[in-house]
Amino acid sequence: MSRTFLIDTDTASDDAIALIMVLCAPEVRVAGITTVAGNVSVEQGTRNALYTVELCGAHVPVYPGAGKPLLRAHQDATWFHGQDGLGDHGFRPQWRRAEAKHAVDAIIETIHANPGLTLVTLGPLTNIALALLRDPDIARQIGRTVVMGGNPCCEGNVTPAAEFNIWVDPEAARVVLHSGLQVELIGWQLCRDEAVLDPAEIERVCGWNNPRASFAIASNSQARRALMTQTGEDGICLPDPVAMAIALDPSVGTEWGNHYVDVETHSELTRGMTVVDRLNVAGDPRNRPTWSSLLDRPPNARVCWAIDVARWKDLLFGFLQ
Repeated sequence: MSRTFLIDTDTASDDAIALIMVLCAPEVRVAGITTVAGNVSVEQGTRNALYTVELCGAHVPVYPGAGKPLLRAHQDATWFHGQDGLGDHGFRPQWRRAEAKHAVDAIIETIHANPGLTLVTLGPLTNIALALLRDPDIARQIGRTVVMGGNPCCEGNVTPAAEFNIWVDPEAARVVLHSGLQVELIGWQLCRDEAVLDPAEIERVCGWNNPRASFAIASNSQARRALMTQTGEDGICLPDPVAMAIALDPSVGTEWGNHYVDVETHSELTRGMTVVDRLNVAGDPRNRPTWSSLLDRPPNARVCWAIDVARWKDLLFGFLQ
């Protein structure tokens, strides 16, 4: 039975691999791809999405969206992904063009036309927040909302406290988390350690010598160097493909919890921090200290705490072979 997906992305190197996965999934119909400023400008992210659609031989509309966060100046991650987001190898679409319709309009119309669809977000949540603010009813029409973002109870990758997608537009993330959407939060920590593609696995993918595999490795060449600089790990870290793997096959996530999650928007030190009430101290009065100022706050997100690494990599490799 076919499933309908809608993808919102700030298309850079790992986003592109996530797009390959869903565009090549035989049981999935991608109703649209919307782009947002994040890793790169919205214009560059749109070009990267169009290139990836071409690479996969897909016929999926791409809609450009917000060029900046709700309230802040846009800050990109080109130091990590390359100036063009794809490792600066000159990947450009040859014939596909973006749609004239704005991403926010496309999101609202696509959700109304496909109730129960799966929404997967791979970048800052600006487009989704704008759509929810314009039409709050869409929150009740989405089946699953898989969000690659946050760093539940661990270190961040852009500041000590925050993960990049949430940090870029924390106000938008708060709108989404408080909208009534059934959010599945797939944090940055899940793509670390054994989930990183190691040098032997990278060589294995290169050995397949087909356009998708070659692009996957080449587009992440700068990201591989940046990961070594940032963490000391030699490999390719793929947060967006991990999130897409869980969207395609929920069993990739092996440990989950329903929690209240909020996002810090005011502190300079902890801007964009995903604050996860793992012990339910905000939701259950019996667990709340008498001095706490927190009100009753029930869970608003399903947080993934662990994945089946072997299953995730098998799924990825199946789309690249």
